[in-house]
Amino acid sequence: MDLSSKNQVQNSLFQKMEQVRRRQGKVRDTHITLAHGSGGKAMRDLIDDIFVSNFDNPILSQLEDQASFNLAPLLQQGDRLAFTTDSYVVDPLFFPGSDIGELAINGTVNDLAVSGAKPLYLTCSVILEEGLPVETLRRVAASMKAAAKKAGVQIVTGDTKVVHRGAADKLFINTAGIGIIPRGVSISAHNIQPGDAVIVNGELGNHGAAILIARGELALKTNIESDCQSLHSLVETILHACPQVHAMRDATRGGLATVLNEFALSSDVGIRLYEESIPVREEVNGVCEILGLDPLYLANEGKLVVVVSKENADKILSAMKSHPAGKNACIIGEVITSPPGIVLLKTVFGAERIVDMLVGDQLPRIC
Repeated sequence: MDLSSKNQVQNSLFQKMEQVRRRQGKVRDTHITLAHGSGGKAMRDLIDDIFVSNFDNPILSQLEDQASFNLAPLLQQGDRLAFTTDSYVVDPLFFPGSDIGELAINGTVNDLAVSGAKPLYLTCSVILEEGLPVETLRRVAASMKAAAKKAGVQIVTGDTKVVHRGAADKLFINTAGIGIIPRGVSISAHNIQPGDAVIVNGELGNHGAAILIARGELALKTNIESDCQSLHSLVETILHACPQVHAMRDATRGGLATVLNEFALSSDVGIRLYEESIPVREEVNGVCEILGLDPLYLANEGKLVVVVSKENADKILSAMKSHPAGKNACIIGEVITSPPGIVLLKTVFGAERIVDMLVGDQLPRIC
Protein backbone atom coordinates (compact mmCIF):
# COMPACT_ATOMS: atom_id res chain seq x y z
CA MET A 1 0.00 0.00 0.00
CA ASP A 2 1.48 3.33 -1.02
CA LEU A 3 1.71 6.36 1.26
CA SER A 4 -1.33 8.05 -0.33
CA SER A 5 -3.51 4.99 0.28
CA LYS A 6 -2.27 4.72 3.86
CA ASN A 7 -3.17 8.38 4.46
CA GLN A 8 -6.65 7.85 3.01
CA VAL A 9 -7.25 4.87 5.29
CA GLN A 10 -5.92 6.79 8.25
CA ASN A 11 -8.10 9.83 7.49
CA SER A 12 -11.14 7.57 7.11
CA LEU A 13 -10.47 6.02 10.51
CA PHE A 14 -10.04 9.44 12.07
CA GLN A 15 -13.32 10.61 10.56
CA LYS A 16 -15.17 7.57 11.92
CA MET A 17 -13.61 8.11 15.35
CA GLU A 18 -14.63 11.76 15.25
CA GLN A 19 -18.20 10.86 14.28
CA VAL A 20 -18.40 8.42 17.18
CA ARG A 21 -16.88 10.99 19.54
CA ARG A 22 -19.35 13.66 18.50
CA ARG A 23 -22.36 11.36 18.45
CA GLN A 24 -24.97 12.41 20.99
CA GLY A 25 -24.44 10.41 24.15
CA LYS A 26 -26.96 8.23 25.95
CA VAL A 27 -27.34 7.66 29.67
CA ARG A 28 -27.05 3.97 30.48
CA ASP A 29 -27.43 4.26 34.25
CA THR A 30 -30.83 4.13 35.91
CA HIS A 31 -29.80 6.48 38.73
CA ILE A 32 -27.62 9.56 39.01
CA THR A 33 -24.06 8.86 40.15
CA LEU A 34 -21.27 11.20 41.15
CA ALA A 35 -19.69 10.53 37.75
CA HIS A 36 -22.56 12.45 36.14
CA GLY A 37 -21.16 15.62 37.67
CA SER A 38 -17.47 14.86 37.10
CA GLY A 39 -17.07 16.73 33.83
CA GLY A 40 -16.21 13.55 31.91
CA LYS A 41 -18.02 11.28 29.48
CA ALA A 42 -20.81 10.31 31.90
CA MET A 43 -21.63 13.98 32.41
CA ARG A 44 -21.50 14.70 28.67
CA ASP A 45 -23.84 11.77 28.01
CA LEU A 46 -26.26 13.09 30.65
CA ILE A 47 -26.23 16.58 29.18
CA ASP A 48 -26.70 15.28 25.62
CA ASP A 49 -29.39 12.76 26.47
CA ILE A 50 -31.46 14.74 28.97
CA PHE A 51 -30.90 18.43 28.33
CA VAL A 52 -29.63 19.01 24.79
CA SER A 53 -32.20 16.61 23.34
CA ASN A 54 -35.02 18.51 25.05
CA PHE A 55 -33.80 22.11 24.94
CA ASP A 56 -32.04 22.07 21.56
CA ASN A 57 -31.90 25.39 19.71
CA PRO A 58 -29.27 27.16 17.58
CA ILE A 59 -27.76 29.00 20.56
CA LEU A 60 -27.63 26.03 22.95
CA SER A 61 -26.33 23.66 20.28
CA GLN A 62 -23.02 25.56 20.20
CA LEU A 63 -22.34 24.06 23.66
CA GLU A 64 -20.10 26.94 24.69
CA ASP A 65 -19.58 28.01 28.29
CA GLN A 66 -21.86 30.96 27.61
CA ALA A 67 -24.71 31.88 25.29
CA SER A 68 -24.14 34.70 22.83
CA PHE A 69 -26.70 36.45 20.66
CA ASN A 70 -26.92 39.51 18.46
CA LEU A 71 -27.97 42.77 20.07
CA ALA A 72 -29.41 44.40 16.96
CA PRO A 73 -32.64 42.33 16.84
CA LEU A 74 -33.14 42.90 20.57
CA LEU A 75 -32.87 46.67 20.21
CA GLN A 76 -35.64 46.57 17.65
CA GLN A 77 -37.98 45.19 20.30
CA GLY A 78 -37.21 47.58 23.15
CA ASP A 79 -34.66 49.81 24.81
CA ARG A 80 -34.06 48.03 28.15
CA LEU A 81 -33.20 44.54 29.34
CA ALA A 82 -34.99 42.81 32.20
CA PHE A 83 -32.85 40.22 34.00
CA THR A 84 -33.95 37.91 36.80
CA THR A 85 -32.98 34.68 38.54
CA ASP A 86 -34.71 32.24 40.86
CA SER A 87 -34.12 28.84 42.45
CA TYR A 88 -36.64 26.04 42.91
CA VAL A 89 -36.55 23.52 45.75
CA VAL A 90 -40.23 22.54 45.89
CA ASP A 91 -41.19 19.35 47.73
CA PRO A 92 -42.62 17.12 46.28
CA LEU A 93 -41.13 17.38 42.78
CA PHE A 94 -44.46 16.42 41.19
CA PHE A 95 -47.74 17.78 42.53
CA PRO A 96 -51.32 18.20 41.30
CA GLY A 97 -51.35 20.46 38.26
CA SER A 98 -47.60 20.84 37.75
CA ASP A 99 -44.04 19.89 38.73
CA ILE A 100 -40.69 21.48 39.53
CA GLY A 101 -39.71 21.72 35.86
CA GLU A 102 -42.75 23.65 34.69
CA LEU A 103 -42.58 25.71 37.87
CA ALA A 104 -38.98 26.75 37.15
CA ILE A 105 -39.80 27.92 33.63
CA ASN A 106 -43.05 29.70 34.45
CA GLY A 107 -41.70 31.29 37.61
CA THR A 108 -38.83 32.97 35.80
CA VAL A 109 -40.96 33.88 32.77
CA ASN A 110 -43.48 35.53 35.09
CA ASP A 111 -40.81 37.52 36.95
CA LEU A 112 -39.82 39.00 33.60
CA ALA A 113 -43.37 39.48 32.35
CA VAL A 114 -44.58 41.54 35.31
CA SER A 115 -41.92 44.15 34.49
CA GLY A 116 -43.59 44.50 31.11
CA ALA A 117 -40.76 42.61 29.40
CA LYS A 118 -41.09 40.07 26.63
CA PRO A 119 -39.27 36.97 27.97
CA LEU A 120 -36.68 35.61 25.51
CA TYR A 121 -33.84 33.54 26.96
CA LEU A 122 -33.47 31.33 30.02
CA THR A 123 -30.67 29.44 31.70
CA CYS A 124 -31.09 26.12 33.49
CA SER A 125 -28.76 24.91 36.23
CA VAL A 126 -29.51 21.74 38.18
CA ILE A 127 -28.17 20.30 41.40
CA LEU A 128 -28.76 16.55 41.49
CA GLU A 129 -28.58 14.27 44.49
CA GLU A 130 -26.67 11.04 43.99
CA GLY A 131 -29.24 8.28 43.57
CA LEU A 132 -31.92 10.35 41.84
CA PRO A 133 -33.71 8.17 39.26
CA VAL A 134 -32.69 9.21 35.76
CA GLU A 135 -36.31 8.79 34.67
CA THR A 136 -37.31 11.49 37.16
CA LEU A 137 -34.86 13.89 35.54
CA ARG A 138 -36.19 12.97 32.09
CA ARG A 139 -39.74 13.82 33.18
CA VAL A 140 -38.65 17.16 34.60
CA ALA A 141 -36.65 18.09 31.49
CA ALA A 142 -39.58 17.16 29.22
CA SER A 143 -41.85 19.33 31.35
CA MET A 144 -39.42 22.24 31.07
CA LYS A 145 -39.28 21.78 27.30
CA ALA A 146 -43.08 21.95 27.03
CA ALA A 147 -43.35 24.98 29.32
CA ALA A 148 -40.59 26.85 27.47
CA LYS A 149 -42.25 26.16 24.12
CA LYS A 150 -45.60 27.37 25.41
CA ALA A 151 -44.02 30.55 26.79
CA GLY A 152 -42.04 31.19 23.60
CA VAL A 153 -38.63 31.22 25.31
CA GLN A 154 -35.38 29.39 24.65
CA ILE A 155 -33.16 27.70 27.23
CA VAL A 156 -29.74 28.71 25.93
CA THR A 157 -27.18 27.66 28.54
CA GLY A 158 -26.90 25.86 31.87
CA ASP A 159 -24.91 23.83 34.34
CA THR A 160 -25.09 20.45 36.06
CA LYS A 161 -23.78 19.51 39.50
CA VAL A 162 -24.10 16.26 41.45
CA VAL A 163 -23.75 16.09 45.24
CA HIS A 164 -23.38 13.13 47.60
CA ARG A 165 -26.50 11.30 48.71
CA GLY A 166 -28.08 13.27 51.55
CA ALA A 167 -26.34 16.56 50.67
CA ALA A 168 -29.44 17.75 48.78
CA ASP A 169 -33.02 16.58 48.43
CA LYS A 170 -33.38 14.90 45.02
CA LEU A 171 -33.30 17.88 42.65
CA PHE A 172 -32.87 21.65 42.84
CA ILE A 173 -33.16 23.94 39.79
CA ASN A 174 -31.94 27.47 39.20
CA THR A 175 -33.16 29.46 36.22
CA ALA A 176 -32.22 32.95 35.10
CA GLY A 177 -34.00 34.89 32.41
CA ILE A 178 -33.55 37.82 30.05
CA GLY A 179 -36.34 39.80 28.43
CA ILE A 180 -36.81 43.05 26.50
CA ILE A 181 -38.93 45.90 27.87
CA PRO A 182 -40.73 47.77 25.08
CA ARG A 183 -40.26 51.50 24.78
CA GLY A 184 -42.84 53.50 26.72
CA VAL A 185 -43.48 50.81 29.35
CA SER A 186 -42.53 51.78 32.91
CA ILE A 187 -43.94 49.48 35.58
CA SER A 188 -42.78 50.03 39.16
CA ALA A 189 -44.18 49.95 42.68
CA HIS A 190 -42.97 53.55 43.02
CA ASN A 191 -45.65 54.63 40.50
CA ILE A 192 -48.57 53.77 42.77
CA GLN A 193 -50.87 56.68 43.65
CA PRO A 194 -53.82 57.14 46.05
CA GLY A 195 -57.05 56.29 44.29
CA ASP A 196 -55.53 53.46 42.22
CA ALA A 197 -57.39 50.19 41.93
CA VAL A 198 -55.92 46.81 42.92
CA ILE A 199 -56.76 43.88 40.61
CA VAL A 200 -55.94 40.15 40.72
CA ASN A 201 -56.42 37.72 37.85
CA GLY A 202 -58.17 34.95 39.79
CA GLU A 203 -58.44 32.64 42.78
CA LEU A 204 -55.69 32.87 45.37
CA GLY A 205 -53.83 30.21 47.35
CA ASN A 206 -54.34 27.21 45.04
CA HIS A 207 -50.62 26.46 44.67
CA GLY A 208 -49.90 26.56 48.40
CA ALA A 209 -52.89 24.37 49.20
CA ALA A 210 -52.03 21.88 46.43
CA ILE A 211 -48.46 21.47 47.71
CA LEU A 212 -49.67 21.03 51.26
CA ILE A 213 -52.06 18.26 50.27
CA ALA A 214 -49.50 16.62 47.95
CA ARG A 215 -47.07 16.12 50.83
CA GLY A 216 -49.47 13.56 52.27
CA GLU A 217 -49.02 14.73 55.84
CA LEU A 218 -52.76 15.31 56.23
CA ALA A 219 -55.60 12.86 55.67
CA LEU A 220 -57.29 15.24 53.24
CA LYS A 221 -58.56 14.59 49.74
CA THR A 222 -59.37 17.51 47.45
CA ASN A 223 -59.31 18.37 43.76
CA ILE A 224 -57.16 21.46 44.32
CA GLU A 225 -54.44 21.87 41.69
CA SER A 226 -51.55 24.30 41.47
CA ASP A 227 -52.28 27.41 39.40
CA CYS A 228 -48.81 27.19 37.83
CA GLN A 229 -48.94 28.93 34.45
CA SER A 230 -47.08 31.43 32.32
CA LEU A 231 -48.48 34.95 32.54
CA HIS A 232 -46.57 36.68 29.73
CA SER A 233 -49.49 36.46 27.31
CA LEU A 234 -51.89 37.91 29.88
CA VAL A 235 -49.47 40.77 30.53
CA GLU A 236 -49.28 41.46 26.78
CA THR A 237 -53.07 41.64 26.70
CA ILE A 238 -53.10 44.07 29.64
CA LEU A 239 -50.46 46.36 28.14
CA HIS A 240 -52.13 46.31 24.74
CA ALA A 241 -55.33 47.55 26.37
CA CYS A 242 -53.53 50.12 28.51
CA PRO A 243 -49.74 50.60 28.66
CA GLN A 244 -50.10 52.93 31.66
CA VAL A 245 -50.02 50.22 34.31
CA HIS A 246 -48.58 51.61 37.53
CA ALA A 247 -47.36 48.40 39.19
CA MET A 248 -47.54 44.66 38.62
CA ARG A 249 -46.12 41.66 40.44
CA ASP A 250 -46.76 37.92 40.64
CA ALA A 251 -47.90 36.79 44.08
CA THR A 252 -45.65 33.81 44.79
CA ARG A 253 -44.03 33.17 48.20
CA GLY A 254 -45.77 35.20 50.89
CA GLY A 255 -48.87 35.48 48.74
CA LEU A 256 -51.05 38.51 48.10
CA ALA A 257 -50.42 40.02 51.53
CA THR A 258 -46.66 40.19 51.06
CA VAL A 259 -46.88 41.74 47.58
CA LEU A 260 -49.25 44.45 48.76
CA ASN A 261 -47.11 45.25 51.79
CA GLU A 262 -44.12 45.65 49.48
CA PHE A 263 -46.17 47.98 47.28
CA ALA A 264 -47.35 50.05 50.22
CA LEU A 265 -43.84 50.47 51.61
CA SER A 266 -42.30 51.30 48.22
CA SER A 267 -44.79 54.06 47.40
CA ASP A 268 -45.47 55.21 50.98
CA VAL A 269 -49.22 54.73 50.58
CA GLY A 270 -51.87 52.65 52.25
CA ILE A 271 -53.90 49.88 50.63
CA ARG A 272 -57.41 48.83 51.62
CA LEU A 273 -58.67 45.39 50.64
CA TYR A 274 -62.28 44.24 50.66
CA GLU A 275 -62.57 40.70 52.00
CA GLU A 276 -65.81 39.96 50.17
CA SER A 277 -64.12 40.76 46.83
CA ILE A 278 -61.06 38.52 47.26
CA PRO A 279 -61.48 35.28 45.26
CA VAL A 280 -60.55 32.16 47.25
CA ARG A 281 -61.88 28.67 46.51
CA GLU A 282 -64.06 27.13 49.17
CA GLU A 283 -61.73 24.13 49.39
CA VAL A 284 -58.70 26.39 49.96
CA ASN A 285 -60.56 28.26 52.67
CA GLY A 286 -61.42 24.92 54.24
CA VAL A 287 -57.79 23.77 54.31
CA CYS A 288 -56.78 27.10 55.84
CA GLU A 289 -59.43 26.89 58.54
CA ILE A 290 -58.36 23.37 59.50
CA LEU A 291 -54.69 24.31 59.77
CA GLY A 292 -55.02 27.86 61.05
CA LEU A 293 -53.52 29.38 57.88
CA ASP A 294 -54.46 32.60 56.10
CA PRO A 295 -55.10 32.31 52.34
CA LEU A 296 -53.78 35.85 51.87
CA TYR A 297 -50.29 34.48 52.62
CA LEU A 298 -50.51 31.27 50.60
CA ALA A 299 -48.20 31.03 47.58
CA ASN A 300 -49.47 31.32 44.02
CA GLU A 301 -47.67 30.45 40.79
CA GLY A 302 -50.07 31.83 38.22
CA LYS A 303 -51.50 34.92 39.82
CA LEU A 304 -50.49 38.55 39.41
CA VAL A 305 -51.48 41.75 41.16
CA VAL A 306 -52.04 44.81 38.99
CA VAL A 307 -52.31 48.38 40.29
CA VAL A 308 -53.77 50.92 37.87
CA SER A 309 -55.43 54.30 37.97
CA LYS A 310 -59.12 54.30 38.77
CA GLU A 311 -59.84 55.69 35.30
CA ASN A 312 -58.19 52.71 33.58
CA ALA A 313 -59.37 49.99 35.96
CA ASP A 314 -62.48 48.89 34.05
CA LYS A 315 -60.63 48.86 30.73
CA ILE A 316 -57.88 46.63 32.12
CA LEU A 317 -60.33 44.40 34.00
CA SER A 318 -62.26 43.82 30.79
CA ALA A 319 -59.05 42.97 28.90
CA MET A 320 -57.98 40.53 31.61
CA LYS A 321 -61.34 38.77 31.59
CA SER A 322 -60.98 38.21 27.84
CA HIS A 323 -57.85 36.10 28.43
CA PRO A 324 -57.96 32.50 29.75
CA ALA A 325 -55.48 33.34 32.53
CA GLY A 326 -57.59 36.29 33.66
CA LYS A 327 -61.17 35.12 33.18
CA ASN A 328 -61.80 35.35 36.96
CA ALA A 329 -60.07 38.72 37.39
CA CYS A 330 -61.60 41.15 39.85
CA ILE A 331 -60.95 44.41 41.66
CA ILE A 332 -60.15 43.62 45.29
CA GLY A 333 -59.10 46.94 46.78
CA GLU A 334 -57.89 50.50 46.43
CA VAL A 335 -54.87 52.63 47.26
CA ILE A 336 -55.38 55.16 50.06
CA THR A 337 -53.31 58.01 51.45
CA SER A 338 -53.27 56.97 55.08
CA PRO A 339 -51.98 55.09 56.97
CA PRO A 340 -48.86 55.01 54.76
CA GLY A 341 -47.05 51.70 54.41
CA ILE A 342 -49.99 49.75 55.83
CA VAL A 343 -52.35 47.23 54.25
CA LEU A 344 -55.85 47.09 55.72
CA LEU A 345 -58.55 44.48 55.23
CA LYS A 346 -62.18 45.49 55.52
CA THR A 347 -63.86 42.29 56.69
CA VAL A 348 -67.29 41.02 55.70
CA PHE A 349 -68.47 42.24 59.12
CA GLY A 350 -67.43 45.83 58.38
CA ALA A 351 -64.42 45.94 60.72
CA GLU A 352 -60.86 46.63 59.59
CA ARG A 353 -57.68 44.79 60.50
CA ILE A 354 -54.06 45.21 59.53
CA VAL A 355 -52.64 42.68 57.06
CA ASP A 356 -48.95 42.66 57.95
CA MET A 357 -45.96 41.22 56.12
CA LEU A 358 -45.63 37.45 56.53
CA VAL A 359 -43.71 36.58 59.68
CA GLY A 360 -41.94 33.22 59.61
CA ASP A 361 -42.97 30.68 56.98
CA GLN A 362 -46.44 29.18 56.77
CA LEU A 363 -45.20 26.44 54.46
CA PRO A 364 -41.50 25.93 53.58
CA ARG A 365 -40.19 24.73 50.20
CA ILE A 366 -43.28 25.86 48.36
CA CYS A 367 -41.47 26.69 45.11
